[in-house]
This record gives sequence, structure tokens and C-alpha cells, in this order.
Amino acid sequence: MFNKSKETTEQSTPGLLNIIGSGTSVTGDLISEGDIRIDGNIKGNIQAKSRLVIGEASSVEGNILARHATIAGKLKGNISVAETLLLKATARIDGDIVTEKIIIESGAQFNGHCAMSSAQTDIRKPATHVKAAQASASEA
Repeated sequence: MFNKSKETTEQSTPGLLNIIGSGTSVTGDLISEGDIRIDGNIKGNIQAKSRLVIGEASSVEGNILARHATIAGKLKGNISVAETLLLKATARIDGDIVTEKIIIESGAQFNGHCAMSSAQTDIRKPATHVKAAQASASEA
């Protein structure tokens, strides 16, 4: 009885929530099939095929590719979001943005270029995005 209900719950959950907690530092690229929340420090590229949350006390140095993203911390790198990007009031971004929709709260800081398009970013191809973003950053 209990095992059957647990299996049903696991199957009905479309992805897992991955958390990089505060006080944690990661060097290297992250790829997540599900949602990911970062409250620590990351030096590397991030690909989230679902939702990405960068917490207020967090710092990311690298390029980001996600379906949805909420940024409340610091990002030094380019970000490409297939659907909606939310920049919270505490967000500090140094890099270019490509997204379909963007919401910027008062107080957020953004230094870079922003391109908005109804053509969705293909989040299944991180290598192409990351190489293009890195080339763009090195030209600037």
C-alpha cells in the first residue's frame, strides 16, 4: 500500500529540485534536467532544462541557459532564457541577456545588452549557446 503510493508520487513529479546551498562553492559546469536553486557560489556554466533560481546571497561566474530563471544574486556572464527571466531587486548582472520575456524589479542592476525574441532558445543544445556566448563576451 505505501510503496504503491510512493511510486505514483515519484512518477507524477516531472523533475527534481536540485539545491546548491549557501556556503557551498562549485567549480565546473552544471547540467540539470529539473529545477535548480543556487544559494552558493558557482564558477562554470549552468544549464537548467526547467527553472533556475539564483538566490540573493549567491554568485555565479559563467554563462546560463534555462527555460525559466529568477535572478536575485550576482551573475557575471551571459544568460539565455527560453521563456521568462525575472530580475529581483537585489540582482546584479554583468553580461548579455537573450530571453522571450523579462521582468525587472526596481533596484536590479544590469550591465550588458538585452535581446528579446519570440523565437525560443533551444535549451537542449548547451554547447552551441555557451560557445556563442563566450565568443560574444570575448569580443566585447
